[in-house]
Amino acid sequence: MNVLTNILNNLKGDKVVWLLVSLLGLFSLFAVYSSIGSMAYSQRSGNTEYYLIQQMVFLLIGGFLLYRCYKLNYIYYSKLAPILLAITIPLLAYTIGFGNEINDARRWLTVPWLDLSFQTSDFAKLALIIYVARSIAKKQDVIKDWRSSFLPIIIPIVLVCGLIAPADLSTAALLFVTCLLMMIIGRVSLKYIALLIGLGIVAFLIIYTLGTIWPDFVRIETWNNRITDFLQNSDGGWQIQQSKIAIAKGGIFGEGMGHSTQRNNLPYPYADFIYAIICEEYGVVGGIGIIIIYLTILFRCITLVTRCPMTFGSILAMGLSLNIVIQAFANIAVSVHLVPVTGLTLPMISMGGTSLIFTCISFGIILSVSRYVEEYYRKKLALNRVKDESRH
Repeated sequence: MNVLTNILNNLKGDKVVWLLVSLLGLFSLFAVYSSIGSMAYSQRSGNTEYYLIQQMVFLLIGGFLLYRCYKLNYIYYSKLAPILLAITIPLLAYTIGFGNEINDARRWLTVPWLDLSFQTSDFAKLALIIYVARSIAKKQDVIKDWRSSFLPIIIPIVLVCGLIAPADLSTAALLFVTCLLMMIIGRVSLKYIALLIGLGIVAFLIIYTLGTIWPDFVRIETWNNRITDFLQNSDGGWQIQQSKIAIAKGGIFGEGMGHSTQRNNLPYPYADFIYAIICEEYGVVGGIGIIIIYLTILFRCITLVTRCPMTFGSILAMGLSLNIVIQAFANIAVSVHLVPVTGLTLPMISMGGTSLIFTCISFGIILSVSRYVEEYYRKKLALNRVKDESRH
């Protein structure tokens, strides 16, 4: 108990965010272990412990990187932004041409000699959000100017999202919306934001047209099928039907941890539809609890923005939190048939490698900003006390 108390006392930054991230990690272990049965039997002869240990390893790696990012002064991320963006663009282009094809999508690259795959769009999301935050912060004095402010922001957004979209439209759309919201928060002129939306639509139409010519590189058939299922099938198709059954079976308090039966019917119950499994096992209480956690994280980051004295820190924390929370609600919306199937995972909860690790890195950067804000106000308060004492 004393060890835990010492750890909590030594952790700086927003304690509520620390607690909520820990709760999400704990939920992840329970939910993945409960939902992995069918995959374990098909690939590991029923060895569910293998995937539990794997998820624990990813959480430990993510937790370590979260802590390292939290300890690093967030100002350094501004300096890294151009380098990260310079790595991102060729990396995404290479993925389109030579990436590993899994489930008819080229989103992954294999790390040489390690035989590990990672999704390049996860790296790209982080790099672009940091870059956009940096650009908005540096251009505050000329934020309404077209050439000196808007163009340096818009070109990377359109380019990165355009390179992600052929294999992963939902991630590209999520990142595009996040950047738009960052620009609104950063006081970019609304006419430029409207222009960016127009350019985004034009870019999508170009990608769609290219997909009719090179269907191997652009997943327009998948896009069309998902939208058709959503618009024409009132029940949402097989995946959504099974998700609704899982949620309905959960009732108010759920079937109990590990008692899900729909995990054997749902596709990707450990990733895309893990929220339905949570609702089945923990009921409405568990489902609403997850929603409250994500909303509280967003609220804490909004509070952080209002207190942060540096524009870069406030825009950066807001951008990262928006990306996480919007993705979470997009995943939940799919499970309850509010939007077409997207393939987006539930951040910090779904089984995964790079997605989980980069989400942890995002939380680490948010906590780094929070730590700086806490130290800033502590020093300011101490200085005010000294001034008051000197007057008396």
